Amino acid sequence: MQEKILILDFGSQYTQLIGRRVRELNVYCEIHPYNHYPEIDESVKGVILSGSPYSVRDEDAPQIDLSNIKGKLPLLGVCYGAQYMAHHFGGEVLPSNTREYGRANLAFIEQTNPLFEGISDNSQVWMSHGDTIQSIPENYNIIASTHDVKYAAYKVEDETTYAIQFHPEVYHSTEGTKLLQNFVVNICGCHQEWTPASFVETTVNELKEKLGDDKVVLGLSGGVDSTVAGVLLHKAIGKNLTCIFVDNGLLRKDEFEDVLHSYQDMGLNVIGVNAKDKFLDDLAGVTEPEAKRKIIGRDFIEVFDEEAHKIQDVKWLAQGTIYPDVIESVSVNGPSATIKSHHNVGGLPEKMNLKIVEPLNLLFKDEVRRVGKAMGIKQSLLGRHPFPGPGLGIRILSDITAEKVRILQEADAIFINGLREWNLYDDVWQAGVMLLPVQSVGVMGDERTYENVVALRAVASTDGMTADWVHLPYEFLAKVSNDIINKVRGINRVVYDISSKPPATIEWE
Repeated sequence: MQEKILILDFGSQYTQLIGRRVRELNVYCEIHPYNHYPEIDESVKGVILSGSPYSVRDEDAPQIDLSNIKGKLPLLGVCYGAQYMAHHFGGEVLPSNTREYGRANLAFIEQTNPLFEGISDNSQVWMSHGDTIQSIPENYNIIASTHDVKYAAYKVEDETTYAIQFHPEVYHSTEGTKLLQNFVVNICGCHQEWTPASFVETTVNELKEKLGDDKVVLGLSGGVDSTVAGVLLHKAIGKNLTCIFVDNGLLRKDEFEDVLHSYQDMGLNVIGVNAKDKFLDDLAGVTEPEAKRKIIGRDFIEVFDEEAHKIQDVKWLAQGTIYPDVIESVSVNGPSATIKSHHNVGGLPEKMNLKIVEPLNLLFKDEVRRVGKAMGIKQSLLGRHPFPGPGLGIRILSDITAEKVRILQEADAIFINGLREWNLYDDVWQAGVMLLPVQSVGVMGDERTYENVVALRAVASTDGMTADWVHLPYEFLAKVSNDIINKVRGINRVVYDISSKPPATIEWE
């Protein structure tokens, strides 16, 4: 039985980060809403309560029954989790009089406490709360304080119940990973056996058992997730897997040919389908972003379905769904709002009457890459930037034509190839060029021009949930801008997007 840590989510923006930090310790964990978590069985070695945007004093604050957890299993409350236990079991939580947001330093640590073993005096932590614990119940003991926060951490007597008012999972808590290790390894007794190699071995065996001799079809995109999913399935069922790669006319320059070529030596059975004309015809005159996404998604389903029906006796549709997609679909407040459609290929299973298999749905993005590396997939494929399902269709901020696609492909190729040549590609999470519905006056030679504006976008991120714009060297931006304007007919102005997410998304549509 796979041992695990349960993380109960009260809606904090940092909850997924707690999960990733625990996984980095080679300990398996699962994130569940505080009000809908699985039965506590012997596989659960400990529980972490996340932070929350709520105050414990709010009328509609999240409430949880801890009677089957607290005092029976190791328990760590983080921020809201700490305040909830203090408030619920007889302490007092009040609005804070001092600033408790940002960096702070631990002024007192109970060195003998196992949660703080090996953590240095004056260790930097990250605070993020409007309330503070004013008093704790009688059988609770302070185990750490900062200059401003008396109850930075506490422990319940005679229980392995701990709580902290700071966030160990964020980068600014410099010894946060050590604290989490103390909890999940030393206190919970987890064995740190959740490794990429163990995942591959377990998953391949499970897929063999689940799929037997059934045939499976997988939509490849050339991206990391579908590639790793394809190789895992191939290891399990070999020739019974057929991969379909659809050219929707909105891929990057030469991408269809390049991706097909890169799969040749991987043993995968890949069918390439050129459907450019269908997509471009159906998108003609459409400008609304969600309408574009729906047309691209619908057309993909139609093309994919037609190709898949040429294969006899297919029983399963494989998808590269990863863990953040799963978490977001069962968020604390019910299914997440529709920010964008066509994230995965919705509608296909129903239309094709197929069962779904998702071999990566337990993994975060960085884990997908590590699993790919463990299986020997080339770094050139694993290191590829994410690319949106609707492709360049949502990077042309107006109606889509073959000429606009050409212009954008040429500009994008200059930008992406430039990042590679300047050894900047791996410093960037995602990059691309947006073709704006704006024309500007320019001068080329002795003539005035009235041509298109493009925006370059490059962001740094760990999972795409939040992102910062990358400070690319001015010399690089100058060179790329010059090359685009000189070499791409139809562009006379280049701008650089310096917005972060939130509030700005990575894509413009």
